[in-house]
Amino acid sequence: MYLAIALLIAVTLAIAVFRLGPHMAQGRVIFDGTPDRPKPFGYGMAWLAVRARDPKLVMDALGIAAAAPANWNSGIGTVYDGELGEGHVFVSPAVNGWIFVVGLSLPYPAGGGFVDKFTPMMIDLGRCFAEVQYFFSYPLIDFFAWARLIDGRLVRAFAVGDEGVVMNRGRTTQEERGLGLKLFELRGVRGRKGDAGAELILHPTEEHVMRLAQRWSIDPTQLDKMGFGAGLGFVGLAPAAWRAERLRKVA
Repeated sequence: MYLAIALLIAVTLAIAVFRLGPHMAQGRVIFDGTPDRPKPFGYGMAWLAVRARDPKLVMDALGIAAAAPANWNSGIGTVYDGELGEGHVFVSPAVNGWIFVVGLSLPYPAGGGFVDKFTPMMIDLGRCFAEVQYFFSYPLIDFFAWARLIDGRLVRAFAVGDEGVVMNRGRTTQEERGLGLKLFELRGVRGRKGDAGAELILHPTEEHVMRLAQRWSIDPTQLDKMGFGAGLGFVGLAPAAWRAERLRKVA
């Protein structure tokens, strides 16, 4: 599943048409360094929400290199861009006490057969910041995930794909329960035999992910409607250590 996610993301980015973002000049990527107001994102995207005020400290903790100043328009445009999105992340300026790290190159909750690079990333951030949240919404393959780390402790991590639950750690939070499991869309039936009973596969939707983000921190799809002031963030290269890696078989 992990490999399938990576391949589908690459395809999606390759066919994406995005008017926002950077431009090219003499073979170089130029990011706009003029502060602007927050731009919405979230659909078909992965992001971290870190309780912090200095984006440089967040970049240092994540090991993000070759960062260049970029405003929201350039940053969000970059992570959705067909060529740049696969290897870059946008680290936003602080918004109401939160800094977003946005990009499909962020590690995903790993399925069987792959090295778990998601948990170490969260734990490393938790050593530096009081709260770290993770969200991922990719309906093309019915993959949705969220996680929350408070005071260095991973209190919740959940991920589900078209093959079922990939990760389920910690107790279901009050905010999750408040979404109402009965609102989840029915996507199929597993092991159905005639008219006999069968196990239902229930999946969240993108709207569930955004509503949970709103309850935990901020719904990024609504950023342009919240009246936040102008700011400047950074676009940087995703660390090579984030790349998907298969587990080595032990003889």
